[in-house]
Amino acid sequence: MRPILHLVGARPQFVKVAAVLRAAQTPERHRLVHTGQHFDAAMSDVFFAELGIRAPDWHLGVGGGSHAAQTARMLAAVEQVLDEVAASEGPGVLVVYGDTNTTLAGVLAAAKSPWGTVHVEAGLRSHDRTMPEEVNRVVADHLCSLRLCPTTAAVDQLTREGIVSGVEQTGDVMLTIAHGERARAAATTVGRWLSGQETVGAPPSPFDLLLDPRGPYALATIHRAATTDEPDTLRRVVAALGTLPWPVLWPVHPRTRKALAAANIPLPDTLLAIEPVGYLEFAALLAGAAHVVTDSGGVQKEAFFAARPCTTLRDTTEWPETLVGDWNVLVASNPEALRAACARPVPAASPETSAFGGTDAAERVAACIEAFAAR
Repeated sequence: MRPILHLVGARPQFVKVAAVLRAAQTPERHRLVHTGQHFDAAMSDVFFAELGIRAPDWHLGVGGGSHAAQTARMLAAVEQVLDEVAASEGPGVLVVYGDTNTTLAGVLAAAKSPWGTVHVEAGLRSHDRTMPEEVNRVVADHLCSLRLCPTTAAVDQLTREGIVSGVEQTGDVMLTIAHGERARAAATTVGRWLSGQETVGAPPSPFDLLLDPRGPYALATIHRAATTDEPDTLRRVVAALGTLPWPVLWPVHPRTRKALAAANIPLPDTLLAIEPVGYLEFAALLAGAAHVVTDSGGVQKEAFFAARPCTTLRDTTEWPETLVGDWNVLVASNPEALRAACARPVPAASPETSAFGGTDAAERVAACIEAFAAR
């Protein structure tokens, strides 16, 4: 039996690996490597605690820096882990997730070794090569041995690129965990306060909204380099969020907070910045929001699963399934476009999630990984 290593480093990967490890039939075979891409406790440790992920077997501590510098450090560190394991147990299977620099470093290290590689969430494309994540996706899919696709559209995309073997459609593991953790999210202090079950005292931190109690609010997430690294773009986004008809709750990514401070961008009174929150609190906040505004790929999908209207501050999306029924709309970052998109009617019917498979996607992914490792 070949060893199985899961390589993670960022928030969305922690959520996905939690679902897959829970579903593993032989959990003792699975080990965890954390690159440290997200090293802030609010972006890493809280997810391990909330989702019951065991401590990493290796914590490489190589986060920070430019894309090139970060990826280079990860590449060298991951290679060392692969060599170490191969020397004692023989080469095994490296599992990578999504589209981060962690994913890129993992597939590059494994591609020049006897290790097999599995890409969870393969076949996604925004068709925008200016996005670092798009480059990472393409490289991962073309170098990996087995590609696990969340949707039919992802399988079709790989076919168009000439990749027809080593492809499985498994469904989306994020749907598994969104469904499985819904009750726990609602039972958090934030979830109970939103539902009226928590009535003593003021809203608990970090849900001190400074709003009309339990009134409507929008939830925003802004973190992509294309938004945050250009001060004028970030300034336009902040101004646009301040024009919405609701107060906007904004858990601010550490990189975005640094960019705001560096550019000296003031926040409108209706834009309420808080520290990042864990998966369960974020799920509770999302479920209670009147609207979601984001530049994140994963949050588009999380909003769709929670039946929350979403407006995405991008021209393209790797999740076209969320655009059906106007549950998700792509707009520019100017105030007029954002206001118009957020004023659209809320769809009458709940979104249809069947394009993402069923709630057993994590079981299917885990089974594919273990079968591949057994070859």
